Amino acid sequence: MKTFLGPKDLPSIEYALKEARFIKENRFADQHLGTNKTILLVFFNSSLRTRLSTQKAAMNLGMNTIVLDINQGAWKLETERGVIMDGDKSEHILEAIPVMSSYCDIVGVRSFAGLKDKKYDYNETIINQFIQYSGKPVISMESATVHPMQAFADLITIEEYKDKARPKVVMTWAPHPKVLPQAVPNSFAQWMNATDYEFVITHPKGYELEPEFVGNAIVDYDQNKALKGADFVYAKNWSACMEPHYGEILSMDRDWTVDTKKMALTNNAYFMHCLPVRRGMIVSDDVIESPRSLVIQEAANREISAQTVIKEVLKSL
Repeated sequence: MKTFLGPKDLPSIEYALKEARFIKENRFADQHLGTNKTILLVFFNSSLRTRLSTQKAAMNLGMNTIVLDINQGAWKLETERGVIMDGDKSEHILEAIPVMSSYCDIVGVRSFAGLKDKKYDYNETIINQFIQYSGKPVISMESATVHPMQAFADLITIEEYKDKARPKVVMTWAPHPKVLPQAVPNSFAQWMNATDYEFVITHPKGYELEPEFVGNAIVDYDQNKALKGADFVYAKNWSACMEPHYGEILSMDRDWTVDTKKMALTNNAYFMHCLPVRRGMIVSDDVIESPRSLVIQEAANREISAQTVIKEVLKSL
């Protein structure tokens, strides 16, 4: 595997889950794969779970790790072609990428959507430049449109806690004071659609995701109806995806906050969120602190999803 952007890059979902189970029980069994190998983790944006989990996963595999914060301690990078660089950006990404890749065997990239230009974001301009010009395997630690290692960790968590072969999984939009990208909900939808779960997406009108990510999911604009009988509730905010409102906040309706009344509609569902989470906006304190909250378990499984992905890449070197 030379590139990791989503579930289709893995041999199969079944294979990936089997590997994840093995890794969770044998975290240091494959250190020979990473001996004398280096992974460079490039962050264009802030990170807590992604940074720590990916570093730990690489270390479990015996790798050296280098972390580069583009906006803290590195030259500001120009990412557009054909510009006159007379501003505050000192280096072009087209020179920076081959230099960075010369110091490593694998590159991990984290870069958020700008939410100003949908074409630029959905063309995955930044990570595709790394794929094109690095000459090294590239893994997405979140890009403009997807966050695959988070969604993989979510899937691992559901598999660990489900009590039926085909659980009902509901992804619900919830309010947030800032504009957020669609990467997490896009990837969550991708990975859920790769299973045989009953998968439902619920959100106010105007927050439709791109059809390529929605896939075969049931879309319901009535949150209460969607939550009925749910076994897992995945709450997440995202900004409007469709033009002419791309990247905008269209609603701050607090009725969409996941609280005990909402969870009472479910089949004693587990609550899930990728973190960080805005308490009182996305979810109430009593729900996120309840015994049915899996947010910490999801975060812990980020190490497992990252290690599964990195292991597959190492096997191809």
